[in-house]
Amino acid sequence: MAAHALAARGLAKRYGSVEALGGVDLAVEDGELVGLLGPNGAGKSTLVKIACGLVRPSSGTAEVCGAPAGSRPARAALGYLAELFRFPGWYSADEVLDLHQRLAGSAGGEKERRELLELVGLAEARGRKVDAMSKGMQQRLGIAQALVGGPQLLLLDEPTSALDPAGRRLVRTLLEELRGRGISVLLNSHLLSEVELVCDRVVILARGRVVAAGRPSELARPRGVEIDTDEGVRHFPDAGHDEAPGLVADLVAQGQRVYGVRVLSTTLEEIYLSAVGEQTG
Repeated sequence: MAAHALAARGLAKRYGSVEALGGVDLAVEDGELVGLLGPNGAGKSTLVKIACGLVRPSSGTAEVCGAPAGSRPARAALGYLAELFRFPGWYSADEVLDLHQRLAGSAGGEKERRELLELVGLAEARGRKVDAMSKGMQQRLGIAQALVGGPQLLLLDEPTSALDPAGRRLVRTLLEELRGRGISVLLNSHLLSEVELVCDRVVILARGRVVAAGRPSELARPRGVEIDTDEGVRHFPDAGHDEAPGLVADLVAQGQRVYGVRVLSTTLEEIYLSAVGEQTG
């Protein structure tokens, strides 16, 4: 059986009397994009630091592609982009990647740098200095550096939080491209709408524990059916997807014109707020 891209089992971490993680089980499959959600202090950063090998768990295990987190094989299989990253402003895009190739021990050379810049849409900006780049360009360059050495798993911390809608769409398209290439992604984000659009599954942490996990569609609860007619919007709160055609047929038989049908369910924001309760961050 193939190893998960990331597997945490019973992961716990205490800092003195403070429990940052209280026994977390989490898995990211090959080519899967998983959203990691939770308020500040929920344990998301601690989990990511353990996966990177920067923090040792108090108990439990974490593995990256079958290797213990922090080991040389695990580090080689992992790419990371911090939320508050900063590249030297006087470096060009090509020089930033060259620096990270040397830090990662990548032998990809100029070919790898060219391919990564093409992948993130910065091929024409290869010689541009970081200080002359927009925030969106810097964010894409950050993802490119996380891909140096061909990692199988990316840990991305708030990669779209400071971007405008166009910039978020570019990064979202890039994440979908990475998933299509079989690269796994754990996406730590507060932008629930972005997570809902791009992630295969979500894991919600609160107070160091997993309080909800699954596909957004699996976690959602039905909220009825709305039908737009020439007499206004009709709401059928107890109806579901299977009842919608019959409702439309009944309205048409009654002489009403139907212009649209919406099968309603809870949003990821509502699922999140229900899962974390009153805790905010």
